[in-house]
Amino acid sequence: MCGIVGYIGKRDVAPLLLEGLQRLEYRGYDSAGIALHASGKAGGLKTAKAKGRVRELESRLPKRFNGTTGIAHTRWATHGAPNDINAHPHLDAAETVAVVHNGIIDNAAELRARLTAEGIAFVSDTDTEVLAHLIGRSAAATLEEKVREALRHIEGTYGIAVLHADFPDRIVVARNGSPVVLGIGEKEMFVSSDVAALVSHTRQVVTLDDGEMATLKADDYRTYTTEGSTTSAQPTTVEWEAESYDMGGHDTYMHKEIHEQADAVDRALRGRIDDRFSTVHLGGLNLDARDARAVRRVKILGCGTSYHAGQIGAQMIEELARIPADAEPASEFRYRNPVVDPDTLYIAVSQSGETYDVLAAVQELKRKGARVLGLVNVVGSAIARETDGGIYVHAGPEVCVVSTKCFTNMVVAFGLFALHLGRTRDLSVADGKRIIEGLRKLPAQIEEILANEAQIEKLAAEYADAKSMMFIGRVRGYPVAREASLKLKEVSYIHAEAYPASELKHGPLALIEPAMPTVAIVPDDDLLEKNRAALEEIKARSGRILAVAHREQEKADHTIVVPKNEDELDPILMGIPLQLFAYYTAKAMGRDIDKPRNLAKSVTVE
Repeated sequence: MCGIVGYIGKRDVAPLLLEGLQRLEYRGYDSAGIALHASGKAGGLKTAKAKGRVRELESRLPKRFNGTTGIAHTRWATHGAPNDINAHPHLDAAETVAVVHNGIIDNAAELRARLTAEGIAFVSDTDTEVLAHLIGRSAAATLEEKVREALRHIEGTYGIAVLHADFPDRIVVARNGSPVVLGIGEKEMFVSSDVAALVSHTRQVVTLDDGEMATLKADDYRTYTTEGSTTSAQPTTVEWEAESYDMGGHDTYMHKEIHEQADAVDRALRGRIDDRFSTVHLGGLNLDARDARAVRRVKILGCGTSYHAGQIGAQMIEELARIPADAEPASEFRYRNPVVDPDTLYIAVSQSGETYDVLAAVQELKRKGARVLGLVNVVGSAIARETDGGIYVHAGPEVCVVSTKCFTNMVVAFGLFALHLGRTRDLSVADGKRIIEGLRKLPAQIEEILANEAQIEKLAAEYADAKSMMFIGRVRGYPVAREASLKLKEVSYIHAEAYPASELKHGPLALIEPAMPTVAIVPDDDLLEKNRAALEEIKARSGRILAVAHREQEKADHTIVVPKNEDELDPILMGIPLQLFAYYTAKAMGRDIDKPRNLAKSVTVE
């Protein structure tokens, strides 16, 4: 969840590393630091670290802080409080080794005790410092072997970059469970945990696999395993432009990304619709019609927003393909010793394609012989590489920690997949055509919702004084309520809970009072009257109600009206005004919208 960036070449490294850290700050922002090989006769390593944002680090850099090789880090704390000392990079006792690390060393306490007994004095509370000391104490002749020897003692996950004062011509990096991407330049090389830090300098990248290492020199790189055997990782071209990571005139990335959703959905649909047979082409699935017909159950695995998208996706699959489907948090699935059925198709959902719990679930399923598809946004990510096939959601880069356009595109991708499965089974041509027409309407309908932004901003100001809020919905509306509740919590810090509307009488109704507003998802479908009955129950207890519906709701204090699509696709649209609602609530409260407290974008640790 931290951000790593490194450079070796001829340019002054500190400004490049600061720029990279600013690009990666959404991955962690409680402290930051830089280590570099100092220019001049004295040489050696120089470091600068600071608690807080990257701008704090920039303001504290020494005047003479020059070099052409360096590594840097922006942190999301796991071991040790956010402060100057615990910030990365970490050094060994002789200050000849500098390490930046993303991940968690599970046996850090054991290694720390052993090293302390051998006379090592630790200065930080982090697990990463253990690795710096192990590398520094190695008697191996090369930096590569020093790092390899140290990693043999490590249990856990890591993406690391290492400098050594005695080897100023190289950076050594390694990956196990946490992303490491090399950027190939013209007589210069880059490394990062995310292509966001690379695309303004190069679009030629090499993504390391787990158990793989690399040595970067200014004019070359080589890759090899942690066991020492050579690998042949080849560069690929990143599809995203540097401009995709700019704010584009918006005040925040969240606002920008909410407004990018019509274009993002259009990208997800482009080239995939087959009007002749009222179906879709999903070439990356590697699932032919015979295989699709053999599927007896679908299990969707994700975390957070991806899990909520999976809940909607499971309902779409059941409705359109008539295959039993459900969604489960990947973190729960991988620890409950699940029964892996050969007739079940598993789908792993992740914005980054690197979410650790989802990736670990994929690896366990593959070990047990399951067929696993990936539904991810990042091309070439770990989940994309380790699954049997899948769907790229084509949302484009998402920088705000709070996911908006990726959620929408994930649900659209599930709609495409459900239609594909349905048309290989018993879904009629007429129903296929109906869903396709609905999918094509989505971009214009999203624009229609966003045009109503001013009304939503006013509503958010009215509800921003709430200490707690309840979100309710039935069947298709329930996962929308869950995702909307999560958005409000993440970005505004208002306590929020989501319940099925049918569960009100089974406990949550006790919470209803004027100070506890309810957001109700009320689609115009066959459950409309049931949902209206829930509004009656809340109103009878003096509860305030904000409804998201296809028409004005008499019992609601306020209604956000959204355009009607096909019943199966309505959840895609009903969540979008609530993204704006969360955004403007947070804005009214003065929150740091793009970087909510305690959170980071890509969860690459447990």
